[in-house]
Amino acid sequence: MPRKKAAYKAIRKSKLRRFKNISTVSELRSLSKNFEKFISQKKLDEAKKMIGTLVSKIDKAASKGVITKNNASRKVARLMKKLSSPERSRPDSN
Repeated sequence: MPRKKAAYKAIRKSKLRRFKNISTVSELRSLSKNFEKFISQKKLDEAKKMIGTLVSKIDKAASKGVITKNNASRKVARLMKKLSSPERSRPDSN
């Protein structure tokens, strides 16, 4: 157990950050799945409307340190690739 007040505060802050990060990653995951669902259903208008908010949220998560900058860049590139060529993209089998 921590002995100083500052250590208790650090534990509290790290718990709050952890919960915020988990919710942010969960939101990104659900938005990405919705985007991919639009792509697979050939609803390109909805996908184009959604890509702006999705990229914005990914960039914001990267700037806050929730995900790394390279990870964010890779995610955005893959999403844009799926949007530009929906006929070639297929759902991942992972």
